[in-house]
Amino acid sequence: MSQSIRLWTSLWLAVSVSMAAAVSLGMTRFAYALLLPPMREDLSWTYTLAGAMNTFNALGYLAGALLTPWFLRRWGAVRVLIVGSVLASVLMALTGFFTWALYLLLQRFLAGVASAAVFVSGGLLAARLGAHLPSQSGLLLGIYYGGTGWGIVISALCVPTAIAMAGYNQAQPTWSWAWWCLAFVCAAISAALYSIRSHLNLWMPELSTAVLAPPNENQAPSSTTALNAPTPPSWRVWTAGLLGYGLFGVGYIGYMTFVVAVLREQGASSANITFFYAALGLAVVASSRIWAGLLNHFKGGQALAILNALLSVATLIPALTSAWPAMLLSGVLFGAVFLSVVASTTAMVKHNLPAAQWASGISAFTVVFAVGQIVGPTVVGWIADGPGGLQ
Repeated sequence: MSQSIRLWTSLWLAVSVSMAAAVSLGMTRFAYALLLPPMREDLSWTYTLAGAMNTFNALGYLAGALLTPWFLRRWGAVRVLIVGSVLASVLMALTGFFTWALYLLLQRFLAGVASAAVFVSGGLLAARLGAHLPSQSGLLLGIYYGGTGWGIVISALCVPTAIAMAGYNQAQPTWSWAWWCLAFVCAAISAALYSIRSHLNLWMPELSTAVLAPPNENQAPSSTTALNAPTPPSWRVWTAGLLGYGLFGVGYIGYMTFVVAVLREQGASSANITFFYAALGLAVVASSRIWAGLLNHFKGGQALAILNALLSVATLIPALTSAWPAMLLSGVLFGAVFLSVVASTTAMVKHNLPAAQWASGISAFTVVFAVGQIVGPTVVGWIADGPGGLQ
């Protein structure tokens, strides 16, 4: 097969698999921000309970991330990807039929488990695809993670449209139709992924154990390895990095949970909210290319610090002003940065630890991030129930 055909086939498969990221994060997790205001109004929720919905989703995501390696060993990445997408679709469809808070909390937890399985298995498939074309691996991974942004864009278009069309139907709350619309889109994506399963299995066979296994810890390093081994930063740098990443988890999920509610309280029109969320999603799509140079240039925690500082500006803007241009800037800046913070921690680990310790380093960052995004929505909701409100 010629190089050009291999490249175009790889691009097609990367775009296809990126729709799994659209399902797992763009819709299953982040569409809730658009549904929170009508659900809270209809069901008379406090902001604390509304935030707890995403806390349970984050708990489910952590559980799913811990279980997915076992799923992958038992069933393989392609099957886990497709089954997880189907389960996410079913869970979203069922949400439209219930108003009981305890069920909805359970639904958000199970949706988190499914979305983790989909996102991790999709990332593994994208990485395998990049292994076939090492010179294009960055592009192919960027396409995959950009799928999250496309899912946000789809949510921005689907949710208000479904609510508007549901309009005068008194049999079901308008937000139910939005969940069903999202479920339909996710089911369509699941069907599309199922239709190309043979291509995925053909182009992305299981990598050999030699490729996946870390270096033998008992093997003496070569002189080249010893000379090129990175000098790890001091414990103060790692402590600061872990603390900063944990606080990022608190802040980013708080913003993504409540920013649409803030816009609603500020009197933004439905059209402006749709445009805001779609622009945020498009910024997510572009983010991997925007910050690639920064992640390659800085070897320590500088990239994490810079990106977190930019996010703090994005999240501070809604507290200072309700001016529409400023709010739009907040959304675009946030979308262009937040996924790259995750990438910055991976880059920090790879730049400063030997390959045998990468898994441990990434796991440490993953745990503190999980704790942050579990705590964040409920804490922000509890604060919003106070006298200051969401501002």
